[in-house]
Amino acid sequence: MKGQEHNKGELKEITVKIESALADDLKTMSENSELDEAEIVAIALKRFRASHMDYMGKKL
Repeated sequence: MKGQEHNKGELKEITVKIESALADDLKTMSENSELDEAEIVAIALKRFRASHMDYMGKKL
């Protein structure tokens, strides 16, 4: 996934509340990788979406 580009199209800002431990882990992951926090979140959501297309009203 590091070789792919994420968050390169039109961007939209969102605000979410997550568990403090998750936020801390996200910061740690960002510090230990070449990815910023927004890119890590985008990758995670893309993976979740791919596994849960039924949430989008589409058949798997």
